[in-house]
Amino acid sequence: MCLRSLYKILSSIILLLGLMFSQLIDRDIPFGYYDGTDGLTGETLRSVLHQIIDNHNSQSYGNLHELFEDTDAKSNNTVWDMYSDNPGGNPPYTYHFTGSDQCGNYGGEGDCYNREHSWPSSWFNNGSPMKSDLFHLYPTDGYVNGMRSNYPFGEVQNPNWTSQNGSKRGTMSSYGYYGTVFEPIDEYKGDFARTYFYMSTRYYNEDNSWDENDMVDGADLKDWAVDMLIDWHEADPVSDKEIDRNDAIYSIQYNRNPYIDHPEFVDYIWGSQVVENSDQYSILNYQLVNAYPNPFNPVTTIGYQLPALSSVLLAVYDVNGQLVEELVSGSMMQNAGYLSVTWNADNQPSGIYFAKLQVGEFTKTNKMVLIK
Repeated sequence: MCLRSLYKILSSIILLLGLMFSQLIDRDIPFGYYDGTDGLTGETLRSVLHQIIDNHNSQSYGNLHELFEDTDAKSNNTVWDMYSDNPGGNPPYTYHFTGSDQCGNYGGEGDCYNREHSWPSSWFNNGSPMKSDLFHLYPTDGYVNGMRSNYPFGEVQNPNWTSQNGSKRGTMSSYGYYGTVFEPIDEYKGDFARTYFYMSTRYYNEDNSWDENDMVDGADLKDWAVDMLIDWHEADPVSDKEIDRNDAIYSIQYNRNPYIDHPEFVDYIWGSQVVENSDQYSILNYQLVNAYPNPFNPVTTIGYQLPALSSVLLAVYDVNGQLVEELVSGSMMQNAGYLSVTWNADNQPSGIYFAKLQVGEFTKTNKMVLIK
């Protein structure tokens, strides 16, 4: 191999590592947020991630248009509509965050924008908190939203309708699925894939009244959908748009999309990195139970389960990782069973806190929200 070729290869590797590093430092992941996920795969990892992002601060459906100004605004303060956007070019029409641009009635594209449930609301019987969960809600053109209806996302072989930016509706005959689907443009397929992986995790085992249809069974994705969404996820990596949106929603709902922060989690749960390991289940035995109430003011109870006599450290940290209070000393031995500690945060300011449980090599972190 000549030196010039070797130089090109090394330059490409350095560039790739630089891009990966820049993405990592751009993510404003709170201290300890994903504690307890190391080494986990499959349903065990999905279960632990569910506990981490569960019980988010639910918003009013009526306030979504106002919240979209924080989560879905372009740099020129126009609405970032993934159903009409033309990345790298001029979109066919634009919307502003004004009442006159909100639907309302519409007769065609460009009339107004509304609130799109990318995971259709009929699939979860219009229930809460799913109805107003910002992670799957996007501002989109009302007419295109209506044409999408509640069809699954998919890859259209024979379109019967195409939007002005190239989104399509029509029949699909790939991944082992045959039926009518809606296909967004390539630049946003990864966004929607990670949205669906979020929904499947946030509402894991909380889907008793949800629909079963061609794409999902409750919060579980059908096999063909998993295969397609993994391909979308890999072909359209996490963008700055998603990172910024993830941080913005975290400041509102106090939970995050794990698959934006850690794209590798997709492969660890649904892909080739799934490993059946019985040791994973022993980690779940040291489970930090959700604090109750949460959000709270100013007292909450933190519970945890021990499978055996153990030395336990339980402490509270603020969002910057600073120790706030040690509730149980690391030198204290405690018997097996369910135990609980009350934390009075009367002297602390409103904000996000983390209760961190350490038992030997195992660590669990639970998010708590103090609202005064």
